[in-house]
Amino acid sequence: MQTRSLLIEELNRIRRELTLMASMVEDDLGKALAYLREGNDELVTEVKESGKTVDALQLKIEDMALVLIATQQPVARDLRELIMVFKIASNLERIGDYGIHLVKTAKKMSGRAPLRSVERIELMAETGQSMLKAAFQAYLAQNADAARKAALFDDKIDFEHKALTSEVLSLMKKSPELVKTAAKLLKLSGFMERMGDHITGICEEVIYMTDGIHEELNK
Repeated sequence: MQTRSLLIEELNRIRRELTLMASMVEDDLGKALAYLREGNDELVTEVKESGKTVDALQLKIEDMALVLIATQQPVARDLRELIMVFKIASNLERIGDYGIHLVKTAKKMSGRAPLRSVERIELMAETGQSMLKAAFQAYLAQNADAARKAALFDDKIDFEHKALTSEVLSLMKKSPELVKTAAKLLKLSGFMERMGDHITGICEEVIYMTDGIHEELNK
């Protein structure tokens, strides 16, 4: 009984660290979105510095999970959660990286033209923020249905990515002088599309953790 209590206590510690990591990544996406709208260079520095803390948290969480597996020998659902902790932390780290890539690439992009495409990127970042929050709430609640609902946000990101790609390719043909800016827009959009895929990965991990089934979402 004491061993079980220790396992639960340590699992809760890991959940708290993961919650901190997810919160930081979500905040960084918000700062990246604010940079797109405001162009405040201080936000670029803040997101890059936060990324270092996120990376350190990933290593800390993975170490904690590894020690818990080795010392407590969890089984069934507890073991599945600890295995998924590694994947969730990895996905959070990658999502954080895309926030950094977003502000760094946006900083290199001169001006806001073409406006509609920038608005689409802003919408993707905003949707990604909401999607990450919903996915992590599903993890904390250990609710597979909530994870499936969170994954639906990715459809909106994919729609905007496809629309932006079509618009920008058309722009490149009509205005060759904007090719460099257009290429950066495509890069930014690609970051957001892959971000959505990583959040979907978290949703899939929640489903496996809670139900013990591998379910591919948003095929």
